[in-house]
Amino acid sequence: MPVTQVPLASGAACVAYDRTGTGPGLVLVHGTGATRQQWLPLTEAVADRFTVVAPDYSGSGDTTDHGGPLTLADLADEVLAAADHAGLDRFHLVGHSLGAAIATHLAAHHPGRIRSLVLHAGWVRTDARLHAEFTYWLDLLRTDAEHGTAHFARMLPLMAFGPRYWERTDTAANEELVRTLAATLAPGIVRQIEVDLSVDLRSLLDRVTAPTLVLASAHDRIMGADQQQALLAGIPHTRYQEIDAGHGAPGEDPAGFAALIAAFLDERRAAEASETAPAPDAADAPDLSTVATPA
Repeated sequence: MPVTQVPLASGAACVAYDRTGTGPGLVLVHGTGATRQQWLPLTEAVADRFTVVAPDYSGSGDTTDHGGPLTLADLADEVLAAADHAGLDRFHLVGHSLGAAIATHLAAHHPGRIRSLVLHAGWVRTDARLHAEFTYWLDLLRTDAEHGTAHFARMLPLMAFGPRYWERTDTAANEELVRTLAATLAPGIVRQIEVDLSVDLRSLLDRVTAPTLVLASAHDRIMGADQQQALLAGIPHTRYQEIDAGHGAPGEDPAGFAALIAAFLDERRAAEASETAPAPDAADAPDLSTVATPA
């Protein structure tokens, strides 16, 4: 597990990341409360043709830092530092939820580094409804040291998963998931939600130059269609696609989620290859000077 040190305004972070595969660079940015393990299904799907770098940003996984407040810029700097440390120059960039906001910030500030961009369940600005949502999360987590995380974990399937999850899940399986979530939520989730509260990308969207896929979840109870439309309207080169899942599509339908993103990445890889293919040599062109033309 490689680690790179990143200077931040409030201190330093030692950012842990996984580097897997071979081919063009691909950087994956997880969501609030998650870790780089969120990306294992996608990594397995594309590691035969992409060099995949998946970092833990501050508050998650094996990354350590000063323990103080964070900013969106801090987290974007950490992601870029992991890419640099892994030897990636230009790379494809994928983000989920807070990871999508981080990826948008990074793509706007370093447009020359980004080959393509995928934003799943992203948002442009924390408006009044999202502020209420994130504040409720904080209230749950801060209930008390013993029960706060358990309360939040019990809420997560209700908020994050769509109808297909509930159609195939019984009570025992959901209870097991709630226990797993309570045991594995990132220890720095409160600090990350405080970053969620601060997101405002309105002034940055038109600085994103990479071809972008806005990937929405059809049953997202957290990020509404208005936020997806704002991303589409603000980023110059975008397309839109939906997955039949909730906000937590990476966990609800990992295979389908990975397949949609892999298809876009493969398309962009093929487009780049065709753009850089050498033009036919003039010496190889047929001589048309002796071909008779009709009168």
